[in-house]
Amino acid sequence: MEDKENKYLEKYSKNTHVIGRIVSAATLIMLVGAPFLIGSILGAAPNLSAVAMGFISVGLIWTISSVVEFLVYTPMLGSGGGYLAFITGNLINMKIPCAMNAREIAQTKSGTPENEIISTLSIAASSLTTIVVLALGVLMLVPLQPILQSEALQPAFANVVPALFGAMAYQYFRKNIRLAMIPLAIMSLLFVFVPSLISQTSIMIIPSGALTIGLAYLIYKKKGSL
Repeated sequence: MEDKENKYLEKYSKNTHVIGRIVSAATLIMLVGAPFLIGSILGAAPNLSAVAMGFISVGLIWTISSVVEFLVYTPMLGSGGGYLAFITGNLINMKIPCAMNAREIAQTKSGTPENEIISTLSIAASSLTTIVVLALGVLMLVPLQPILQSEALQPAFANVVPALFGAMAYQYFRKNIRLAMIPLAIMSLLFVFVPSLISQTSIMIIPSGALTIGLAYLIYKKKGSL
């Protein structure tokens, strides 16, 4: 029974990588090729030198950020969830909170087959929900425009992301308040005094994560020596 399960999981993982790589390549081709296709149809091809200059100014930063996100999020999401999340996008605001909440409910651990399946299902459900909501939003944009632009709703729209992450983060902070407060306080002060770092949150995961790991190790050593 165990051998049969291992063979199935191995086949599942292999097929996931095959499909994920094909779809990732197709998505990359469509994203990069869309401007050139539209330009060829309209007779206004992109200026390659301007594209290169634009990439040099922002692309290098985003390249580092993309590598960091891949290294941090892939172990959390697994192969299937990782492919889905990076293809559909909006990881920080939608996919990661959804996967973490599903994992918390299902009580699965990173690196296990159960977490792989839960992560894939949760991100797939999140992606489908996003598509449905976006489609409804496009259809209802004009009728609802007076309501959406009202002054009473503007504070709510400005705080959607902080409210989402605050609620999600508290689930983990409460497990070890002492460990969570120090990195949170340091990063908050750093963002207050250096506001330019707010746009580099993906890169700042590295020092904040390293600080948290170091503090956790010190607490573990202290408890072990008692």
